[in-house]
Amino acid sequence: MTTDRRRINAPSGGTSAPVFVRTVKEVGYLQSLRPTRTRGPNEPRKIFLQTSIIPSASGSAYLEIPSSSNSSTTTLIPSSSSLKITASIQGPRPLPRSAPFSPTLLLTTTVKFAPFASRTRRGYIRDSVERDLGVHLETALRGVIIGERWPKSGVEVVVTVLEGDEDAWWGDGVQGGGGGGWGVLNVLAGCITVASAAIADAGIDCVDVVSGGVAALVRNPDIKNKSEGALVKVLDPCPAEHQDIVAACAVGYLASRDEITEIWMKGDVGSSPDELIEGATHAAVGSLTVLKEVLLEAVEAQVKGQVLEDEKVEQQQDIEMVD
Repeated sequence: MTTDRRRINAPSGGTSAPVFVRTVKEVGYLQSLRPTRTRGPNEPRKIFLQTSIIPSASGSAYLEIPSSSNSSTTTLIPSSSSLKITASIQGPRPLPRSAPFSPTLLLTTTVKFAPFASRTRRGYIRDSVERDLGVHLETALRGVIIGERWPKSGVEVVVTVLEGDEDAWWGDGVQGGGGGGWGVLNVLAGCITVASAAIADAGIDCVDVVSGGVAALVRNPDIKNKSEGALVKVLDPCPAEHQDIVAACAVGYLASRDEITEIWMKGDVGSSPDELIEGATHAAVGSLTVLKEVLLEAVEAQVKGQVLEDEKVEQQQDIEMVD
């Protein structure tokens, strides 16, 4: 009997690697793994933003917001997730001849989660959450782009969520609890910021750059009273770090015009939603600071590259004249 030494056959049945962790049924062990917010109430998370990451697209950008919680060393399960989003711009390009005449630019937005973007594997077909995010993103960008300069043209904004912010801490799901969809607001704010950077990278004329921000009302766990005075307003909330989120708000904000192009609120905001909206705009201003610095660096690098190219052309012309 001969054996094929060049090939290692896979096992006939499915296998899973052993993971040696402590059982979650121990009293108090699961709660000891819950992440806590180490930032101040008005301190947002750090943002990494980069443009021109997809050479084949007219404009592109990548946004990453790492987790602010310290990862636990007693378990292999990360305490909280981070936010990683990419955006690409296709166009502006002429519409098909069969399409009716449009005096303004037709904007199409698509938001899609990668199958591995969350702990529960997502499908390849867009679901209702992804369609809602696409509608909200289109509303936020429609008031920014100067569409009259591209008649009978279209542009497509494709946003891919590589890792989305969770709706709650994973331990709540083990104990039978669940999230209230709070992570979707953080995803929307990130989509607005990264799409704005990609549009600026594509050279599409806009009235201003729009940035996204999120604020939430959370219940103070140290106060057992469930009155309104026990609520605390926090900027850029991480749902895994807060056990009880009462309401949250995500906005698309134009700082130079002091305008809000998109707003999405969830939960019981109470009788004064203005305070929550104001907190979301402050978080958007923090994202705008990073956005402006990244775009300025991109412009400086582009101008420097153009100057170097012009110098090379002049040197080649001087050599040809000497010859």
